[in-house]
Amino acid sequence: MLKRASLAAVVCLAASALLPAFASSDLLVYFGTYTGAVSKGIYVSRLHIESDAMGASEPQLAAAAENPSFLATAGNGAYLYAVNEVAAGTVTAFGVDKQSGKLTELNRQSTRGADPAHVSVDRSGRTVFVANYTGGSVAAFPIDKDGRLGSASSFFQHTGHSVNPERQAAPHAHQILVDPHDRFAYVADLGLDKILIYQFDAAKQALARASPPSASLAPGAGPRHLAFDLAGHRVYVIDELDCTIAAFNRDAGTGALTPFQTVSSLPPGERIQKGYSTAEIEVAPSGKFLYGSNRGHDSISVFAIDRFNGKLTFVANTPTGGKTPRGFGITPDGRLLVAANQNSDLVTFFLINAASGKLTPLATSVKVGKPVDVKFVE
Repeated sequence: MLKRASLAAVVCLAASALLPAFASSDLLVYFGTYTGAVSKGIYVSRLHIESDAMGASEPQLAAAAENPSFLATAGNGAYLYAVNEVAAGTVTAFGVDKQSGKLTELNRQSTRGADPAHVSVDRSGRTVFVANYTGGSVAAFPIDKDGRLGSASSFFQHTGHSVNPERQAAPHAHQILVDPHDRFAYVADLGLDKILIYQFDAAKQALARASPPSASLAPGAGPRHLAFDLAGHRVYVIDELDCTIAAFNRDAGTGALTPFQTVSSLPPGERIQKGYSTAEIEVAPSGKFLYGSNRGHDSISVFAIDRFNGKLTFVANTPTGGKTPRGFGITPDGRLLVAANQNSDLVTFFLINAASGKLTPLATSVKVGKPVDVKFVE
């Protein structure tokens, strides 16, 4: 267990053109960003964790790229994939140098849509999935043996709208994830107030529409991202527009989702204000706790997951120490949470209490321009 007192004092920065010397306990942490005046692409830092200390090196540019907002890894961290969130959307494959942290571009493919907002990899590490926000579509891409991406093996265009004329006049696919057993892919479509369900054929690396084809959220909820419990029995959906988290039971045979609970993503008694919205959701590696980020309120809420029925109980809410927390990541050992505060060019670190799930902010942060996503490579 990390010692809380020393952790809070020793998040140290190494101002060097290269990452510091590698240790077996280190993690590479990659940051997807929006590029412009303060960011030029994907950045990398080395996270050093020992029994009584933690250090994070000054982030370095790992690869220049345009709006590499969301990231995914495959091949035990040998490859990294980034969506380029631009009008003519692309997804780029990189090789990872685990010593230097640098990325080498392998190839890129068109996502066949605009402004891709999420990328993920199936459980076998053989297929990349992309969600195109503008226009609302999803695509699957086979991963070759050398990490390169083949042309799209599947493409689906969503249709329809929901009740919010400003945000839901058209489909907006916001995330696509496969279940823990690699049988179904789930797409949070903000514009439709639906989770679209696809069958996934891992052998063919392709998607097909499932039956039932979707599950509905409350009108105007705006589903953004989702997370599975460890067994894949339940799905938790964080809703951007009404700041809620909706819980579903999942049928492993058909992929169908049945709702059983909806809770606010904000602390009890806190009402939605103008400028509030949600962003990321993640289940801790222990499976005991769920975390969700709130933009505008600029915080992360923690919920306990009932191990019998999956219901959520509010535990705590912690400010992220910056503005507009977008993505965040939990280290594979479940000890630290790393939050990307997009509008303050700031990444902050938190100790996770294994017993309660509560977050303790650490003393020092690192600067990254317009950080969006956080991914780890061991």
